[in-house]
Amino acid sequence: MTRAEPALRRARVAVVAMFVVNGATYNSIVPRFPTLRDELGLSNAALGTAIAAFPAAALIFGVLAGPLIARVGSGRAGAGVGLVGAVLLPAVALAPSWLALAAALFVLGVTDAWADAAMNAHGLRVQTGYGRSIVNGLHAVWSMAAVGAGLLGAAAAGFGVPLLAHLGIVAVVLVLGSVLAWRWCLPGPEPEAEQAEPDGHPHGPWRAVVVAAGPLLALSALLVASGGIEDSAASWGAIYVRDDLGGGAFVAGLPFVAFQTAMTLGRLLGDRVVDRFGAVLVARTGAAIATLAMAAALLVAHPVAAVAGYALAGFGVSTLFPLGFAAAGRIRGVRPGDGIAVVGWLARLGFLTFPPIIGAVADSVSVGAGLALVPVAGVAAFVLAGSLRPPGSGRTLRA
Repeated sequence: MTRAEPALRRARVAVVAMFVVNGATYNSIVPRFPTLRDELGLSNAALGTAIAAFPAAALIFGVLAGPLIARVGSGRAGAGVGLVGAVLLPAVALAPSWLALAAALFVLGVTDAWADAAMNAHGLRVQTGYGRSIVNGLHAVWSMAAVGAGLLGAAAAGFGVPLLAHLGIVAVVLVLGSVLAWRWCLPGPEPEAEQAEPDGHPHGPWRAVVVAAGPLLALSALLVASGGIEDSAASWGAIYVRDDLGGGAFVAGLPFVAFQTAMTLGRLLGDRVVDRFGAVLVARTGAAIATLAMAAALLVAHPVAAVAGYALAGFGVSTLFPLGFAAAGRIRGVRPGDGIAVVGWLARLGFLTFPPIIGAVADSVSVGAGLALVPVAGVAAFVLAGSLRPPGSGRTLRA
């Protein structure tokens, strides 16, 4: 055992803590939105507008995560920003008005986007030290934290636990996790932070787009395709089963549950598979599985087929986000933080296009017709999986 091994193991625990904190922060609030609406006397439209502040903040300021990571290091950035988000949780419960709620969610949106980029960059740094893939497992941890926080929030709402007490207790736990991550993360700036262009100026997020526009756009498109498939399970799976297929309320909720469960399982298994077969082959195989499964489910048009199709789709796309972020952090000539921040920002922007398109087709024809876009996204992901291979490299990126 070398001296570096204990520190590296602690760093892995630290980055796991970052993923837990990020997965649990916003998802602790989601089940309590009805409580917030009623306590503030808001209409559904007003609540929706306040909630929109969260993704809007990520779109406006998310790309600035790159310079932050370069300045303080991915570990301290991820732990520090996660700490700020955790501390802000009680502020949501204490919001006295719509404006205060929107402001709190806006700031949380900024911390979420910055923590997302930083924890992925630090996960890539720790993975490099291990010499094998760990990023899929980290994203599995995020999924489990998000589901756990959602279930806890639902239980708190069901038992009538006051919102401030619920979010205050969660905040204390997440603060402790952030402090642990701060103490155990790898110290110092990123190894690539000193990179400079010939004129002596360091790289930045917008310069990264100029330096590596093709790879960044391809990876962003890959994540948009994957995110579109994932969003269809959350936004349209229940409506499709209930309205088009005549399924009951319980069955209608199963496509999303099946998708999330299978995706978590795929991420838990993903690292070993990627180490053995490489990122491109794994991503293409997964995209093919998702495409064929959803196409078959739509053709059969039965509730059981829909649940099975979404389960296979979740398993198929499970590795695409982790591998996409890992590849963005390894683009030549681009700092890891900048690459991950830019790809994440562009992907978030692209996500906005999927729900309106499916909804428009659903209103004109049927939800099933709108979901035909899902296999199309699977085909796009299959084609774009080649972007996981570094430019100029003849071998597959083993992220």
